[in-house]
Amino acid sequence: MRERPPISRPWVPAAAGYASLTIGILDIVKAVVPPFRGTRVSEIAGFLPGTVTSIAQAASLVMGILLVMLAHALKRRKVRAWRTVVLLLPLSALIELVHMHRIIGAAISMLVFAVLVVNRREFHALSDPRTRWRAVWNLLLMFVLDVAIGWVVVNTHPHTIVGDPSLSDRLQHVLLGLVGLEGPVVYSSGRTADLVYFSLTGLGLLTAVTTAYLALRPEKPAAELSGEQEEAVREMLARHGARDSLGYFALRRDKSVIFSPSGKAAIAYRVVAGVMLASGDPVGDIEAWPGAIRRFLDEATRHAWVPAVIGCSEAGGEVWTREGDLSALEIGDEAVVETAGFTLQGRAMRNVRQMVNRVERAGYTCRVRRVGALSETERRLIREAADSWRGTETERGFSMALGRFGDPADDECVVVTAHRSCEDGAAPPGEDIRAVLHFVPWGQDGISLDLMRRDRDADPGLNELLIVKALQAAPELGVSRVSLNFAMFRAVLARGERLGAGPVLRAWHAVLVFLSRWFQIESLYRFNAKFHPLWVPRFVVYPAARDLPRIGIAALQAEAFINVALPGVPLRRRRRSRPGDVPGERTALPG
Repeated sequence: MRERPPISRPWVPAAAGYASLTIGILDIVKAVVPPFRGTRVSEIAGFLPGTVTSIAQAASLVMGILLVMLAHALKRRKVRAWRTVVLLLPLSALIELVHMHRIIGAAISMLVFAVLVVNRREFHALSDPRTRWRAVWNLLLMFVLDVAIGWVVVNTHPHTIVGDPSLSDRLQHVLLGLVGLEGPVVYSSGRTADLVYFSLTGLGLLTAVTTAYLALRPEKPAAELSGEQEEAVREMLARHGARDSLGYFALRRDKSVIFSPSGKAAIAYRVVAGVMLASGDPVGDIEAWPGAIRRFLDEATRHAWVPAVIGCSEAGGEVWTREGDLSALEIGDEAVVETAGFTLQGRAMRNVRQMVNRVERAGYTCRVRRVGALSETERRLIREAADSWRGTETERGFSMALGRFGDPADDECVVVTAHRSCEDGAAPPGEDIRAVLHFVPWGQDGISLDLMRRDRDADPGLNELLIVKALQAAPELGVSRVSLNFAMFRAVLARGERLGAGPVLRAWHAVLVFLSRWFQIESLYRFNAKFHPLWVPRFVVYPAARDLPRIGIAALQAEAFINVALPGVPLRRRRRSRPGDVPGERTALPG
């Protein structure tokens, strides 16, 4: 007889989360707002699971904070949150019966407990084992520190202590105080008693909150591309790399890779703030894309991550939305120049032609080469120059940056360097470099811009010169198409300033122009437009509209436009460096 599949109740995690949030807020309010304790609402809250006795309002505050923190984890189906609540509810029921004699409250606790146990299959999201051990070590170290500080606090006012409590009594007072309970030590001054009580309770609260945060925060595994995985992705790119200009960026070594069951397709991703973030299209045979996408989505489901893709093509977006029941939103356009038709002649190229001529008259020259043609010394000098011109201390790049230069595995990349001698004569070798462009392969006949950096003191127009020289030299390198910068919301910028644009489009255009003061939105669009490229739309793929703000923040974190790390603490664990690594970003200030 065929076994019946378990009944799915997707509403249970959300309901449990909202119930935990409501109860937690009531507990917090009851603990911190004294007038609230005598109200009718407080009496009703007393029948809810998780409430504590009135003599332990600090414990009520801790319980409330824990329930609020557990609420989000329950909604995300975290199995660890489920285990915690299932453990706490029977204890809550026992307290209700033994200490408060509240049968209704105990019954509600056990009812919720039963519902959670019956629906335990709904809570399946895994967590990072490293996070669990961090929580354990935090609890142990904070406990030792709490006892030491608590001992000092209890014994700081000896003249107000009634009698002469033993060492055992003093230690017991510290331990009870950490959980919000009064100990055997009595003080003659009510002010001192309150000070000791709330100090100990505050220490215990701090330990509970920090431990709960470490135990329940989203998993952030260390992303790293192994040598075997990198070789497999390179083989896919050799066969199918011409399909997507962003495919080569899957070789970033701070990304993880998930393969299709057949091993013919792969998706590179990184987990940021609970978002499983992929970039570009899947790599490999398009027939195997659905299998890789399903594995990607299954992995996101196992860990309760939000699946998302930034910068995929229209073809990739169609497969993602079809296989994953996702939605797509156009976020901008990629500028692609066909080298066969590129020329500086004509009125349309007058501005670029004048800038290039002016820069060349100023003494700048350019060299276009494959990275494999560079000597080790040249690779080091270019790497050091590019690193010194980086505009920020934080490495930027995720979806359209390789993050290294000069690696022997990347010999097919193309580098364009601008040189200018010093005014007082010939510059020492390597010190005449004034700007660098770095392109990664795009199939057999294309290249895609990876790095664009220049000396801040160099003349305006140097970036235009580099790109023009790259386009002119491309046919000799067997390159017929060149992918330049990505222009976010290009359609809005282009249409918003046209005659007849509607009020909504004009308002959106004004917002983008305003944001361009801090982000390179309008400037990149206008810079790319100088070369009259083909505009290829790129999309973001997402589960639901409510997830877009979270995905946007995660993308900004991945690209290092937002750094949420504490001062002196890296945002993520750094992987082991390899030869040729250099921070990189695809975009740079034009001109």
